[in-house]
Amino acid sequence: MAPTNHATGDRIANADNTVRLTVAQAAVRFLAVQYSERDGERQRLFAGCFGIFGHGNVAGIGQALLQAELADPATLPYVLGRNEQAMVHTAVAYARMKDRLQTWAVSASVGPGSTNMVTGAALATINRIPVLLLPADTFATRVSAPVLQELERPDSGDVTVNDVFRPVSRFFDRVWRPEQLPSALLGAMRVLTDPVETGAVTIAIPQDVQAEAFDWPESLFAERTWHVARPLPERAALARAAAVIRSARRPLIVAGGGVHYSGATGQLARFAELTGIPVGQSQAGKGTLVYDHPQCVGAVGSTGTTAANALATEADVVIGIGTRYSDFTSASRTAFGNPEVRFVNINVASFDSVKQGGVSVVSDAREALDALTVELADYRVDDAYRQRATDLAAAWDGIVEDAYRVGEGALTQSNVIGLVNSLSEPRDVVVCAAGSMPGDLHKLWRTRDDKAYHVEYGYSCMGYEVAGGLGVAMACPDRDVFVMVGDGSYLMMATELVTAVQEGLKVIVVLVQNHGFASIGSLSESLGSQRFGTQYRYRSADGRLDGAVLPVDLAANAASLGADVIRITTASEFADAVKVAKASDRTTVLHVETDPLVGAPDSESWWDVPVSGTSTLGSTQKARATYESWKRVQRTYFRPSGS
Repeated sequence: MAPTNHATGDRIANADNTVRLTVAQAAVRFLAVQYSERDGERQRLFAGCFGIFGHGNVAGIGQALLQAELADPATLPYVLGRNEQAMVHTAVAYARMKDRLQTWAVSASVGPGSTNMVTGAALATINRIPVLLLPADTFATRVSAPVLQELERPDSGDVTVNDVFRPVSRFFDRVWRPEQLPSALLGAMRVLTDPVETGAVTIAIPQDVQAEAFDWPESLFAERTWHVARPLPERAALARAAAVIRSARRPLIVAGGGVHYSGATGQLARFAELTGIPVGQSQAGKGTLVYDHPQCVGAVGSTGTTAANALATEADVVIGIGTRYSDFTSASRTAFGNPEVRFVNINVASFDSVKQGGVSVVSDAREALDALTVELADYRVDDAYRQRATDLAAAWDGIVEDAYRVGEGALTQSNVIGLVNSLSEPRDVVVCAAGSMPGDLHKLWRTRDDKAYHVEYGYSCMGYEVAGGLGVAMACPDRDVFVMVGDGSYLMMATELVTAVQEGLKVIVVLVQNHGFASIGSLSESLGSQRFGTQYRYRSADGRLDGAVLPVDLAANAASLGADVIRITTASEFADAVKVAKASDRTTVLHVETDPLVGAPDSESWWDVPVSGTSTLGSTQKARATYESWKRVQRTYFRPSGS
């Protein structure tokens, strides 16, 4: 047996070039020496490991992280979270701000600790963001079965609760034996660093296996650099795309998150300036052009601007760049109304490039834009179309200005967005995820920096906001982070305020008190369901939830979690509070009451949410008629790829 290094607890290398470590110690040491590289820039793949310890991982991953911290705290820093789902959200937000070139590992205990991460895994995979999940598992030996929190199935002895990660992970493996760890880790790194395949990566490790000692080859712990590819466009596909674009008289670009992840915002600006083609933006693509760029017409789709949506209706060619064409981007396939519309889809993933039909260009966004800029050097939209886009954008900007303007009575959500936008610095980051706020931000927020808009709208997960804000603050310590959150999402997952205080992280949380679900309340009303079940109220004497408003004090709650809190009722108080928060080095919660019945300006667009096909309620019958009128203009948009 090899001797022990008592400073670290590791076994010294044996004569046969092996080192004796537990499976957990080997995993931690491996993760600490993984790097990603793109365009000559190399960085650690893992910034650290979030964890909450229980009986499933405290003696395995927990002991290994302790040992690593005692040897060198910078090896794989450990951060204690308060909620397993929230830890995944924080890791995802960090990875997004790092353009998917860095992320975190997340460790949880057996049973509920692990399955709490499933929602975070789904969010990561849907948004195509890399995160490594290390859920503990029950005993591989089964000698103590059934152990605490073990799922017993009479038809299968090898199924555990962690199998629920399979459909929401891009890679899943379970390490039953130490010999399986290297292949599991290498497979995980491949997926985490693949711009097409990336998402949640899950390696489940039974708790007895985590603590099992094994002789590992030293080569397993050598530094590894994973090169992130930039696939080039195929020449023939590029020629087909250029031909379609060249024939267009009213083209429109739809810029998605792939433009950000590729680092292609500069290339997009040059291409748009050269050709004059206006640019609409998805939620993930917002900020690919700053709001006042001459070719920027803002958000497109269900939560878009009237400018982008008017151009989308008329467009004869739509050029999707790094977008997956979610239902919000396409307004549930009603946005692109020209019967002869054709599509050119540029995406690193062929899965996304064939959506809507049209010409598929499988390529990194930056490489494709560079190539198209050369290919279309002599192409310009005509002056009348360029002017129309400019006029539409200016008209929408006037609507935004009106929405920002504070009137009499309570502040509206649009007022709050305007105040944060005007009082923040251009490089400050706004974070949001769910409720009515993301849609309002999409159409109203004036982006002034390509990294200053961070809205999770692939999964639109309530509770992401505070946890995501932590990840953004960790990734961008030189920027102030404004977390915009309604009371509904806040109540889902406010606990990471404690983590922010613990880690000395500063986020500015703008907590909008609506006394219920403002977004779903508005949606309910539009669908004829009269805001039923969307307000925080006592139960009345007749058994309905329509009594007095509940006396919930969210400001007091935030203060109890260690944050500084400022209560706000007026615009002048809000301005003073933002100044105090920006000057502070602590997490500050700005609690503001708004009028949830005053909505943002209309996008003149649609989102497909089915309405009851039969009802005795007049409000529902009216909503159904509206729904059927939109369904009549909904299209598949599919045309042969060579058209």
